[in-house]
Amino acid sequence: MKENSLNVTQGVERAPNRSLFYALGYTREELDRPLIGVVCSYNEIVPGHMNLDKIAEAVKAGVRLAGGTPVEFPAIAVCDGIAMGHVGMKYSLITRDLIADSTEAMAIAHQFDGLVMIPNCDKNVPGLLMAAARLNIPTIFVSGGPMLAGRLKDGRRTCLSHMFEAVGSYYAGKLDEEGMEDYENSACPTCGSCSGMYTANSMNCLTEAIGMGLQGNGTIPAVWSARLRLAKHAGMQIMELVEKNIRPRDIMTPAAFHNAETVDMALGCSTNTMLHLPAIAHECGIELSFDMANEISSQTPNLCHLAPAGDAYMEDLEQAGGVYAVMKELTKKNLLDTSVLTCTGKTLEENLKGAVNRDPEVIRPIDNPYSPDGGIVVLKGNLAPEGCVVKRSAVAKEMMVHSGPARVFDSEEDAIAAIYAGKIVAGDVVVIRYEGPKGGPGMREMLNPTSAIAGMGLDKDVALITDGRFSGATRGASIGHVCPEAAQGGPIAFVEDGDPISIDITRCSITLDVDEAVLEARRARWVCPEPKIKTGYAARYAKLVSSAARGAVLE
Repeated sequence: MKENSLNVTQGVERAPNRSLFYALGYTREELDRPLIGVVCSYNEIVPGHMNLDKIAEAVKAGVRLAGGTPVEFPAIAVCDGIAMGHVGMKYSLITRDLIADSTEAMAIAHQFDGLVMIPNCDKNVPGLLMAAARLNIPTIFVSGGPMLAGRLKDGRRTCLSHMFEAVGSYYAGKLDEEGMEDYENSACPTCGSCSGMYTANSMNCLTEAIGMGLQGNGTIPAVWSARLRLAKHAGMQIMELVEKNIRPRDIMTPAAFHNAETVDMALGCSTNTMLHLPAIAHECGIELSFDMANEISSQTPNLCHLAPAGDAYMEDLEQAGGVYAVMKELTKKNLLDTSVLTCTGKTLEENLKGAVNRDPEVIRPIDNPYSPDGGIVVLKGNLAPEGCVVKRSAVAKEMMVHSGPARVFDSEEDAIAAIYAGKIVAGDVVVIRYEGPKGGPGMREMLNPTSAIAGMGLDKDVALITDGRFSGATRGASIGHVCPEAAQGGPIAFVEDGDPISIDITRCSITLDVDEAVLEARRARWVCPEPKIKTGYAARYAKLVSSAARGAVLE
């Protein structure tokens, strides 16, 4: 259905508009076809985005094959790995809203009839999903695809999470400079989103699960030609969605979000999905709660242990049958609503016909899971009354229940310095605060401290708690999104060195073992620190952002 673009291409009164299209080289014949916006986040700083110009050309070829006129425009993207460990990480999460807002502005200003979104890494995927939900014009997604795993000189496979942990091993004297160089040269061997079940790959897989991407969107490697064929098919498929007027909110329904969270638990995705799914749902007028996550997790077996939880990588998941094979396993116990509509124009049930699990070691059969419950769990208690999040599938069994003294830091930098200096010992509970959405601002990922703990061999002895968040590459008892955050006067602001903290992941609980009267006295004398950034976009973001428990959406 050619609808929106009539406002800029048809009628005598739109002659000035057409003249500007002609200045761009478009013909009248092209303007008589549906205009399809191709939102491409290609750039030269993100490894997962360096190939997106090729994906965009393939998409545009598909659009033309199916009778549409493609019009490309850009979206920004941050490389979380390059931004990690310094002030740049404060600007990662906050780009999610910039991406959504700028895409909204471009799409409405130029009256596209449909959109093909081409994201790949971390905040780019949820930002464009938020825009799709907000705009609610026919839209389909095709990502850039995951990176292949690397190989060290001794033949072992490796990835970015190993690279970060290698730094901790070096500081602990367990790895020499030659070993560090081997990791550095091997961890990221190709373009694509980093090769484990980190945030980018988690969100690209969940784009399939929620029905907004074609089969293989989350798993076909970036360097495979099948990725280009997928992009052409996405370009062709958007024309069917436009013709049938199938819109994102027809696809992203409450049942679809329930399906996505179920697949999330089965795959063992990044804890960042607990920020992004609620934010996307919010744009659809749907509210997802932390409590819903635990309810779904309690009913969903964990079927996959991809890096950092295990030794499998995204290319292995693709060869095992991909997200569709995982969903097919989940249907064996009726854990998905297969009646939902998808971007194929068909129901999930129709899509899953023929899906096969080709490797029961990579995708465990539903009757032989890694665990009977999901990969992510929300903990609650007096330290986190609104909740906090841990990737249970990446926690060693020794740390499922842990108690120890708090070692408190008011920034990531202070914590990492103490860890590298050997000041953190077995049994400790590292607490990093004032790193939440408001306090950071921007809710930095804590991959450096968690990797340092793991690299030093302390991941089975030390827990880490923060009102910030974690990379999908984090493993161990790393508990993030503590809500309310310290900058809002949450209980994490009142923890002092030596306070005993009890964590029971099996019971979904986290407790600060300090008398309530003592906490009240601390609360009475607490003064919120000055904002760390007082100007620019980050300062505006801090004033508008909500709790991580609500997806850190802007009010």
